[in-house]
Amino acid sequence: MALTKKGEFWYGTTSGDTQAELRSYSVANEHEASRFAASKCDCGCRTFALQSDEDAGVAIRTCTDCGQEHLMGDSADHLDDAAPETHECVCENEVFELMSGVSVTPGTHDVRWYYIGCRCVECNLVAVFADWPCDAGDAAAFLAKV
Repeated sequence: MALTKKGEFWYGTTSGDTQAELRSYSVANEHEASRFAASKCDCGCRTFALQSDEDAGVAIRTCTDCGQEHLMGDSADHLDDAAPETHECVCENEVFELMSGVSVTPGTHDVRWYYIGCRCVECNLVAVFADWPCDAGDAAAFLAKV
């Protein structure tokens, strides 16, 4: 399905829709995401609760099947200064499929901005729920931890 706008929000049904919204958001932010990765738990589940603290640069996903918490990207390096808050959709659901995207510093493979796109599993809202500047080194290594 392609993204569909209803009122002020965008809706979609696939990870491709989430990635498209993430790219659009990042272009408007002037740090275009060029590399992406979908979150998947070790148990195989692809739905999560999400907490983040954009000021500290921390995101934590919690698997809806097994309950495992996972620090996303380089969040472990910044956890001491963080006060993560739970994300909730406009429909009040707290379960999402997650897509991470990063922009890289020109001429390198180094992360310079991190975005977390979400698709609500209840109403299909697609949006970027968190983003921050990020100096995390190699983009492939960073995205392997989302």
